[in-house]
Amino acid sequence: MTNNLRGFAAWVLYGIAAAMMIFIITPIVLIVAISFSDGYFVSFPPTGFTLEWYSKVLANSEFIEALLFSTLLSIGTTLLSLLLGVPAAFALVRGNLPFSSMCKGLLLSPLIFPVLITGLALLQLFSGYGWSNVKLNLLLAHTVVTSPYVVRTVLTSLELINPSLEEAARTLGASRWATFRQVIFPQIVPGVTSGAIFCFMVSFDNYPVSMWLADSQNTPVPVVLYRQIGTVFDPSVATMSTLIIVLATVVVLALEKLVGLRRAMAA
Repeated sequence: MTNNLRGFAAWVLYGIAAAMMIFIITPIVLIVAISFSDGYFVSFPPTGFTLEWYSKVLANSEFIEALLFSTLLSIGTTLLSLLLGVPAAFALVRGNLPFSSMCKGLLLSPLIFPVLITGLALLQLFSGYGWSNVKLNLLLAHTVVTSPYVVRTVLTSLELINPSLEEAARTLGASRWATFRQVIFPQIVPGVTSGAIFCFMVSFDNYPVSMWLADSQNTPVPVVLYRQIGTVFDPSVATMSTLIIVLATVVVLALEKLVGLRRAMAA
């Protein structure tokens, strides 16, 4: 009887997981399907099949420039977030800082504040100090929003580290740098990689902050996509969204290939 209940519970869990996956994936599938429609307006089911919208979007210089700008901005934001977030996480765990709980709350506070309000506050801050470099302002603003993800994931990895391995390395004569490189870092690679993926995706898809700080020469792709929706809602919008989905998927797979999430987790 117990085995039957366990089997039934397992099937229920599988069913719930499958329903959640369908709920998440269905909107993406619909967008991809609409991008191949040969109609001049968005409709479902698609009225035919064509690649014409892809040729038009790839010939759209505004979209291509925005896509390149968002990619470079997201890469820069990810690197800067890692440079700031990883040491901050180490300081919180290993630094014995006074009021460490308050410092942790302040560093993670951008995760709970509405991003739209954060963007407006940063716009007022940059305007008050006369900072007119749009690229730098966007980089700093996106870093404020994304760096807490690195802090959060690295904090979790550091708290799960086996301290006996580090103590053994130091006892055997390893320097602090050698201990970090050969003992600590391999154990926090999953947290660093997860934080990097979160940073890239959040920065690349960030509209609330970008809308306040972008200008006509420096426009991230979410702003261009929103403007396109406001003018005419044709399948080109779905095509742009599909290309963004493909790019995001390629980035995640590339990070997994280069860093090796499965291998890192296994280690």
